[in-house]
Amino acid sequence: PDDNEFYNKQEALQHLIRSSGKLILLDKLLIRLRERGNRVLIFSQMVRMLDILAEYLKYRQFPFQRLDGSIKGELRKQALDHFNAEGSEDFCFLLSTRAGGLGINLASADTVVI
Repeated sequence: PDDNEFYNKQEALQHLIRSSGKLILLDKLLIRLRERGNRVLIFSQMVRMLDILAEYLKYRQFPFQRLDGSIKGELRKQALDHFNAEGSEDFCFLLSTRAGGLGINLASADTVVI
């Protein structure tokens, strides 16, 4: 459908999920992991894909943090500290494969999706 055919952003996101086999699978996986209390790292090479995943996580009301090349210094540290904090409600951490790496400790996560 054309963008004009969508009633609202939620409807557009539902269509996006249904039209991508990978997003259908990821949706089912994340719902199950959330129910079990897991914490997830999701890596992507493409920042645009992180944008789509961020919209999806907001749609599902899954709390998350994000780290890509545009996030520097103190904001980067805050995102990491928030995710790792005891009792953190964050379910997912979205990471660019180029930004995630040396010096990042996300040991509080138990599941990785690449």
